[in-house]
Amino acid sequence: MNTLRALVLAPVLALAAACVGTPGPVGNASVPQPAKPVETQAYLGKWYEYARYEAPFQEGCEGVTAEYSLRDDGKIKVVNSCYKDSLDGEFDQSTGKAKIVEGSGGAKLKVSFFGPFYGDYWVLDRGEQGPDGLYPWSIVGEPSGRYLWMLTRKAQPDAATRTLLEQRVKELGYDWSLVRKTEQPANLP
Repeated sequence: MNTLRALVLAPVLALAAACVGTPGPVGNASVPQPAKPVETQAYLGKWYEYARYEAPFQEGCEGVTAEYSLRDDGKIKVVNSCYKDSLDGEFDQSTGKAKIVEGSGGAKLKVSFFGPFYGDYWVLDRGEQGPDGLYPWSIVGEPSGRYLWMLTRKAQPDAATRTLLEQRVKELGYDWSLVRKTEQPANLP
C-alpha cells in the first residue's frame, strides 16, 4: 500500500475498529470450509440466535434475531435486532446488506453494516430443508475463528436440535467453553 493511501485509510480503519471493538479469543484456529451449499430462498426469513461467541458489537444482547430478505439490486437485506442487557432492555436494530461470494455454492457471503466495509459470513453447516422449504438451523462463522453464531427458526429449539448444534460445533473444531447461550422470550414458538 502506498504511503498516501495508508495515511488516508488509517483513520477510517481505526474508526471502524473503535466502532466494533476488539474481537474475542480465537475459538477455532482452523475454521473449515462450509459443509454444504446454501440455497438463498431456503435461508431467507427470520432466525433466532440460539448461542454465539460473544462479540464486542453484540455484548450483552438478548432476544437476538436476524432477518434476511432479497433486495431489488440482488443483494440480501440483513436486519439484526436485540435487546440490550436483558429481554426488557433497550431495543437495538442494525440494517446491513450482504452479497454472495461467487463460486461458494451460496455458503459464503460478504456482509456490511458500516459503509463500504464488508466482513465474512460463512454458513459452515445447516439443517436440511423442512416442509416449509426453509433450513431449520445454521452454524455461521468466518475465517478468523473468533466469531460463531448458531441460528434456529424457533426461539426455543427442542432438546434434539440443541444437542445437535453443540455436537456439530465441536466437530467443526470450535471451543464450546467460549459459547454464550442467548436468552430468548419463552412465549415464542
